[in-house]
Amino acid sequence: EGDKIDSESGGPEMPLACLTDFQAFARERLPKSTWDFIEGGADDSFTRDDNMAAFKRIRLRPRYLKNVVNVDTRTTIQGEEITAPICISPTGFHCLVWPDGEMSTARAAQAAGVCYITSTFATCALEDIAATAPRGLRWFQLYMHPDRQLSKQLVQRVESLGFKALVITVDVPKLGNRRHDIRNQLDLKLNLLLKDLHSLKERTSIPYFQMSPIDSSICWNDLSWLQSITRLPIILKGILTKEDAELAVKHNVHGIIVSNHGGRQLDGVLASIDALAEVVAAVKGKMEVYLDGGIRTGNDVLKALALGAKCVFLGRPILWGLAYKGEDGVKELLNIIKNEFHTSMALTGCQSVAEINQDMIQFSRL
Repeated sequence: EGDKIDSESGGPEMPLACLTDFQAFARERLPKSTWDFIEGGADDSFTRDDNMAAFKRIRLRPRYLKNVVNVDTRTTIQGEEITAPICISPTGFHCLVWPDGEMSTARAAQAAGVCYITSTFATCALEDIAATAPRGLRWFQLYMHPDRQLSKQLVQRVESLGFKALVITVDVPKLGNRRHDIRNQLDLKLNLLLKDLHSLKERTSIPYFQMSPIDSSICWNDLSWLQSITRLPIILKGILTKEDAELAVKHNVHGIIVSNHGGRQLDGVLASIDALAEVVAAVKGKMEVYLDGGIRTGNDVLKALALGAKCVFLGRPILWGLAYKGEDGVKELLNIIKNEFHTSMALTGCQSVAEINQDMIQFSRL
C-alpha cells in the first residue's frame, strides 16, 4: 500500500527519488492522449529509446584521493552563469500538463538558476512568461514562418522581452511520423486547444502558426537574413553530423544543440550522445556545443560533458515535473538531478566542471 497515490494531497506518499519516479507519476495522472503525445517517438520509437540506451553503453573511470570538499557545479552558457550545466529544452503546450503552463516552468528555472528555452508552441503569452520570472535566463526557440514579416515581428518581440538567444530548430522541415498521435487523433485535440488560445491572438506566438505551417524551404543562406534582423546569438538545434557542424561554423552561428528531437522526428538516426563527439570535433572550439535527448541522471550529464558538451537540456522530464506539482515539481526534479550530478563529480574526482574530460569515460561493448 505504501506506494499508492494519495488522492487527498495530490502527491504520492513516498518521496520521489529520481527522474523516472516523476515519469511514473505523470503516466498515472495525465490523460492517455496527452501522455502519448509527450512520450511518443517517431515510427518505431527506436531512436527515442536509443537516446537513453546509448548512455548505458558508456562507463566511467573515476579518480580518487582528490580533494572534493568543495564541488562546484556552476558553468556558463553564451557568457551567462548557470548553477549547473542542466537546463530546460524547448517543449510545447505546457498548459496540457499544468494550468499555469510555461509560467510555472519559467519560475522554476529562475529559482534553480538555469536557462529555460521557451518554445514557439508555448501556451502562455510570452509577455507573461517574461514578467513572471524577470530575473530568469531565457532563450527562445523559433520555428521560421513562411511569412518573413511575421517571423521578424516575433524575433523583435522576443528580443525586447529580454530573451537572450534564438534557438532555431532545424530538424523539422516536416513533422515526424508519430503513430500514437495518429491513433489518438491528437491533431483534432491540439486544434481545439489552439482555438481556445486564439483569444490570446496577439500574445502567444502560436496563432501565428495556425494558418500556415513551419517553413520547409529554409536553408543555410537564410540564416544571414535572421542575423540581419537581430543582435541575439543564434543557436541551431538538431544538428547531428560533422558536415552540418562545419556549415554552422561557416555561417557564424553561436552554438549548436546536438539533438534528434527526442526521437520524435527521423527515427533511426544516431542517439544524441553518440553524435556528440563528431560535432564537437568539427567545430574545433569555435562555438559552444550542447546536447539534449536521453538525459535522466547526473551520470548522464557527466558523460555528456566528458564528451565535450558545455551543457545539457532536459525535455520530457520537465513535463513530468510539471505534471507532478507545477513549479514546485519542476524545482524538485531539477534539484534531484543537480544533486546527482554533484555526487557524480565528487565520486569521479572533479572539483569543477572544467575538470571533466574524455579520460573519465570509456565505451563498453554491451
